[in-house]
Amino acid sequence: MNEQPKPTSERHVPVLRDRCINLLAPGFEAARQQGRAPIVIDATLGMGGHSEAMLQRFPDLHLIGIDRDEEALALAGERLAPFSARTDLVHAVYDEIPEVLADLGVTEISGILMDLGVSSLQLDERERGFAYSFDAPLDMRMDTSRGQTAADVVNTYSEEELVRIIRKWGEEKFAGRIANRIVAARGGKPFTTTGELVEQIRSVVPAGAAKSGGHPAKRTFQALRIEVNEELDVLERAVPAAVDALGMGGRIVVMSYHSLEDKIVKAVLQGRSKSSAPLGFPVELEEHKPELKIVTKGTEVPTAVEIAENPRAASARLRAAERIRARRAA
Repeated sequence: MNEQPKPTSERHVPVLRDRCINLLAPGFEAARQQGRAPIVIDATLGMGGHSEAMLQRFPDLHLIGIDRDEEALALAGERLAPFSARTDLVHAVYDEIPEVLADLGVTEISGILMDLGVSSLQLDERERGFAYSFDAPLDMRMDTSRGQTAADVVNTYSEEELVRIIRKWGEEKFAGRIANRIVAARGGKPFTTTGELVEQIRSVVPAGAAKSGGHPAKRTFQALRIEVNEELDVLERAVPAAVDALGMGGRIVVMSYHSLEDKIVKAVLQGRSKSSAPLGFPVELEEHKPELKIVTKGTEVPTAVEIAENPRAASARLRAAERIRARRAA
């Protein structure tokens, strides 16, 4: 007898839920004080846990949920059905924020949340191929309706290209060995499953490396996932677009899960929180004043309690900022 799937609310514990919402809340209040109903974007909707909590807590809040994963959108839609009058759920990649807002006729937002990386749904659904802990088709697409798969990458990229992405996106010191082994193995039979790839990676990564670096395939799988979904390219476009969409007092909250993501987020938020006036300029003109104020103490990390609630929060790094200078007129 097949087990019925658990309700989405039981399958998904949002990472740092309360802390994220508390950071966004002042942006909603700023909108009210300006005579506007608050609008928030959940740019990585997933299974809707953060969104559900926000809609429950703020009865006047309108939510725009964005996700490239059609399965996640469907599950989130069921979860958020009681709030359907206050939600717009959109199938898009989150660097398409300007287009999404234009289509909805929204000119500015009060807050935006980005929970980066792979979602709980994608990790838990074995057939998606994101996890190295069990055998599955070598896919890794967040949007299964389009784009190349991880199998396409490992079977068609040159050895030099594989070294580049595994070293750059995975920060894997054994990238050369792994790429060489992949190319040699695929000559006999193309890779089709995660298990086949894990087996080849294990054969060239020293056993001792796992003591400090975790599973030997962890970094390679991260690199392939980033490459397949163009994650860092998307993020480099998405964070500036999110900041540009914020109204006065609006806030952006971003959770990253590895240093490559956090570096991009940090660069944008810190860059926009500094004066752009030339050195030695006698007067700071309005257009040179900082756009943002950082509202977290550097990068914040989860507490032991938050990790106990959701072990996947362990690697989360949180940054947030608030718009303090009015946007330029379009």
